[in-house]
Formats: sequence, structure tokens, C-alpha cells
Amino acid sequence: MLNGTNLYELDITEASFAKPCGGPCTEGCVTLAQIGDNAWALGDSKRPDTTPLRFTTEELAAAGIDPTRFAQPV
Repeated sequence: MLNGTNLYELDITEASFAKPCGGPCTEGCVTLAQIGDNAWALGDSKRPDTTPLRFTTEELAAAGIDPTRFAQPV
């Protein structure tokens, strides 16, 4: 949770997801969208119908994911 906020209560319908590779991926990529201050949604471009998982910036950092590596929204 982020300051007592349930990340899954944040609306992501207008979220702009981006890929880390910056271009079309033939093998599929994770996608990432900022959904709030220090809140992110992590999706799977191979399975766009799957609900994205939600993480804080700190959780992404602990997993070795740097949001600044992601390109412009896809």
C-alpha cells in the first residue's frame, strides 16, 4: 500500500503504458504505466487482456526495475 492507499483502487483506464525496449517487440515485453505518485501498473504485452499488476516505486526498485528505462507510451 502507498500511504494507506490500495493500489488496486487507483483508476488505470487512462493509463499510458510504455515498453522498456522503445520499439516493436517480437518476443513480447512488459509494459509500465505511472498511475499515481510512486504508483505503477505493470502489464504484459503478450497478454493485454490480463489485469496489470500494481507496485510502488520502492517495490519496483527492489525488483531491479527502473521506470526511467521505459520509452514513450505505446
